[in-house]
Amino acid sequence: MTKLDEKEIIKIFQKSVGNKTAEDVETFRLGKNLGVIKTDTLVESTDIPPGMKLSEAARKSVVACVSDFAAKGVRPLYGIISVAIPRKYSAKKIKEVADGFSDASREFGFMILGGDTNEGKELVMSVSVFGISHDIVRRSGAKIGDSIIVTGPFGNTSAGLKLLLKKKKAEQKFARKIKNAVYHPAPRLEFGVSAGRYISSAMDSSDGLSTTLVEMASQSKKKFVITNLPKDSELEQFAAQNRLDMMDLVFNGGEEYEIVGTVPQRNLKKIRQIAKLNKIPLIEIGRVEKGCGVFLAEKNKKIKSGGWLHFRN
Repeated sequence: MTKLDEKEIIKIFQKSVGNKTAEDVETFRLGKNLGVIKTDTLVESTDIPPGMKLSEAARKSVVACVSDFAAKGVRPLYGIISVAIPRKYSAKKIKEVADGFSDASREFGFMILGGDTNEGKELVMSVSVFGISHDIVRRSGAKIGDSIIVTGPFGNTSAGLKLLLKKKKAEQKFARKIKNAVYHPAPRLEFGVSAGRYISSAMDSSDGLSTTLVEMASQSKKKFVITNLPKDSELEQFAAQNRLDMMDLVFNGGEEYEIVGTVPQRNLKKIRQIAKLNKIPLIEIGRVEKGCGVFLAEKNKKIKSGGWLHFRN
């Protein structure tokens, strides 16, 4: 097991079950539409940082699925939840988990149909969400001349985790901001559903910006040139203060739950309008060119996939 990373493990399962889907969600034909499904699992020891409330953890397990739906331009309609609960958990703790799920379902506008409970050595929450759509925004649709956009800055969640787990230092205002990025991530559902028809390709960025860009460029068989770093100005100070690599924070952090997309030039005005309407800090970070791979324009340096990968990180 230690010799395999997440991608290699997924390939083993895909080979056994005969499924080679390379998307953020799974789809199946449902009459003239597509049934859309996403499932994700949150494990207490690896996914709940210090200071996170159980209700926030439950919400985060929902966010992981909702963010993928957002990137595909699909609205979730129903959910099913499976929870393994330690025997030591009190009724108060269990209610906090349940309330987190309930609040998240209302926040994102879907109905929880039911699920399963079991006993476990630590809290494990598995969420599946379901929806219906005519189509999805795929990873592979980028065209030469498209702009590359993201729905927010990168690096804040990684900085927040280093603050919480590694005891790094930050100015008080920025500390609050990056802690909130960890405890209360904001998937861009309304933007994704509205903007989906105008976007040529898209992915959820929760595995890291570098991994997302490399995957999209590979699937589209195009070259992605990055001309603008999507970061808050305070991140540079945070990195310098703690002797951290700012580029690593931006490109390889993960858990931002932003949408990374490519947009034809004719649709940029409409995308900006949708972003403004939904109060999304849309950032144009580059362009799609002929070729392959992901490169920084300033130094023509190739960006490799360095985001989160289970069993490797």
